[in-house]
Amino acid sequence: MMIEQGDLRLSNLPTGETTCATRTSPLRLRARRHALGLLTALALAAAAWTAGTSWAATPRSLDRIVAIVNDEVITSVQLERRVSAAEEQLKQQRIPLPSSDDLRKQVLERMIVDSAQLQLAKENGVRVDDVSVNASIARMAESNHMTLADLRAQLERDGQDFDRFREDMRNEITMVRLRDHEVESKIQVSEGEIDNFLAEQKNETADKIEYDIAQILLELPEIASPERVEAARRRADQLVEQARKGADFAQLAASYSNAPEALQGGDLGWRTPERLPNLFVDAVKDLQPGQIAAPVRSPIGFHILKLVGRRTAQATKLSTEPVDQTHVRHILLRVSDATPETEVKRRLQDLRDRVIKGGQDFGQLARLYSVDPSSTRGGDLGWLYPGDTVPEFEQVMNTLKVGELSEPVKTPFGWHLIQVLERKTEQASADRNRIIARQMLRDRKLEDAMQEWLRQLRDRTYVEYRLDSP
Repeated sequence: MMIEQGDLRLSNLPTGETTCATRTSPLRLRARRHALGLLTALALAAAAWTAGTSWAATPRSLDRIVAIVNDEVITSVQLERRVSAAEEQLKQQRIPLPSSDDLRKQVLERMIVDSAQLQLAKENGVRVDDVSVNASIARMAESNHMTLADLRAQLERDGQDFDRFREDMRNEITMVRLRDHEVESKIQVSEGEIDNFLAEQKNETADKIEYDIAQILLELPEIASPERVEAARRRADQLVEQARKGADFAQLAASYSNAPEALQGGDLGWRTPERLPNLFVDAVKDLQPGQIAAPVRSPIGFHILKLVGRRTAQATKLSTEPVDQTHVRHILLRVSDATPETEVKRRLQDLRDRVIKGGQDFGQLARLYSVDPSSTRGGDLGWLYPGDTVPEFEQVMNTLKVGELSEPVKTPFGWHLIQVLERKTEQASADRNRIIARQMLRDRKLEDAMQEWLRQLRDRTYVEYRLDSP
């Protein structure tokens, strides 16, 4: 059985004091920060503990060092476990498997980068406590319509070690927090960039083009010799030729791409031009679906781009019309080993009765019992716009009258009691539109900045290969 990750938005992972029920506004606009890299890592982690072969059973006498990364080692057992996970992942996506040697090299390189990140996180004091790990596991179980006990039992039936799975999850959250600190917090968007973006938005038509692009990245070090650049250019030309002659692009990406989405066949998914580098848009805008662009050079290397699809999408134009807004507060409880789902629902129902029948103050109860960061404000989420919350939350919120208290509501974040305080309809403020514009511009810059940071980290990491043929 393959356990699905569900909608693993970054806000679903405990990376700091982020309002759990919401995904826009100053604290809520971080949902798409680097979904591709995170999904890649989590998919590998999930596959590792759901793959059919239990590498925990491999005799330790067969273990050996395959790479030294700074002060730590990667062993053959660890590598083969991740290779098995990658094979399972590719099969699930129906992507033809690369050769065994190519796949092992790809996986090993990802393990090296992961190890470098975890060592840097340790040096910088980045820690992930058990509460954060438990919360992430609980949300994963909920997204698969399972209890924690069901999840654990399924892992055991698949021959997987639950403690190892917990440590995999802890490592993924650690790397997310490290990248937040090292990359996202340092991205700057000027007021002039925001002004230009808003001016472009005013001229935007009702509909716009959305692209589905796949890429193969041939990465180059920050300081590359002319010979190395030319060798990478020739290799890029060869891969373009292979792809145009009918080679499976996804298999080529899984075999040779240095990008985070390589083991997803290089697929970036559907994106509007605002969420793509300008050089990508320029390369594919005149292509027909299925066609391959000539290699394009960026500061991090050569990109081979395939236009998978093109479609007309709803424009992302910022709102200038009156918008319905809702002032809402909530109490959030989460399922855990100590509090199964039935107990969480019972507790929320008790809190609801204490407000409705006992006249107790909702805000005070939120301060005492809610596990959301908004508890310090009595559960107050402020004024929400359409799309600010996950659908499960928003749908119930929209049905409530002012002052009405919901029944317990389940979302990917846990179980909620929701109370609507006020409603109004007015034009979105200029400040809000600037906040949204700033985040859209940050998103546009983030992926390139993340890849550049990972490249620099890899360049300064000491690596000694011990594979027979690295």
